[in-house]
Amino acid sequence: MRSIYDLDIEELEEYFLSINDKKFHANQLFSWLYDKKINNIDEMSNIKKETRDRLKKDFSFNKLEIVKIEKDIDVSKYLFKLNDCEHIEAVIMNHDYGNSICISSQVGCNMGCKFCESGRRKKVRNLTTSEMVLQVICAEEELKEKITHVVIMGIGEPFDNYDNVMKFIKIINNPKGLKIGSRHITISTCGIIPKIEEFISFPYQVNLAISLHAPNDKLRSTLMPINKVYPLNDLIKTLKKYIEKTNRRLTFEYILLDGINDTKEHALELSKLIKGMNAYVNLIPYNSTDNLGFNRSKTIQIMRFYDILKKNRINVTIRREFGTKISAACGQLRSKEESQ
Repeated sequence: MRSIYDLDIEELEEYFLSINDKKFHANQLFSWLYDKKINNIDEMSNIKKETRDRLKKDFSFNKLEIVKIEKDIDVSKYLFKLNDCEHIEAVIMNHDYGNSICISSQVGCNMGCKFCESGRRKKVRNLTTSEMVLQVICAEEELKEKITHVVIMGIGEPFDNYDNVMKFIKIINNPKGLKIGSRHITISTCGIIPKIEEFISFPYQVNLAISLHAPNDKLRSTLMPINKVYPLNDLIKTLKKYIEKTNRRLTFEYILLDGINDTKEHALELSKLIKGMNAYVNLIPYNSTDNLGFNRSKTIQIMRFYDILKKNRINVTIRREFGTKISAACGQLRSKEESQ
């Protein structure tokens, strides 16, 4: 049975009209689901019983099962169990500007990035829109606080599940939905060029982040197989087009791997590659896993890399480290659960 959380407000309006009912019920239902966080349809007192009975017949109102929560300072990692018994993760991080959640968009991932636990496990399937929406709702309910920022950067490649992800953004951004501002939503991709070009026309001012992780084709192709399909030169051209058309600043994510991509030469190459673009680099200290053989760059290497970018007038930040005492790496908690 289809989840009620799969439908955006326009689809709900069409549904009510299709059953010869009033389309304003869509606004009422959205309010119950997203504002009041009520999924028991019998509690939706301003919707007539006949309509409630029809909704119960046509849709599932179930939420996700939280299997496990791991906590560290200012961070909680959630393991969810889906209806088909697959598992996904979401991470809530507490910042001085609010609570951000990093959600999954797929069960597993086919991009095969060598440093990523999710890629090691391979893609099982795409998540539905409802399975993404419910990560936010269930986390808010458990946290008992508002989620203010959403990052689609967990398990999976969002642009490999493009349509469901775009509908997810529409629902959480809707003022009758979860009311999360478009500029507080970030979508991260490893660089699927046709979908970046499609995203240029997406009418919401959502932030775009690019998982770069290497400044040249040889190294990036070694770390990220997607680069063999969409090499750096083509990717940078597309990103310049994106910046020109949308007038939005871009983020480059760069995980620093000890002895792999963190040298002075790499920093200088990266500076040259993106110089002049309306973008900044987010340097990410690596969360090691037991299965992949990569290590976090030493602090002195991270700071040297940062300083070189700064001296070359590249906007750069170092991501605050979260979850060093928990299964923080993407896909790590899922892997532990399913290997038991």
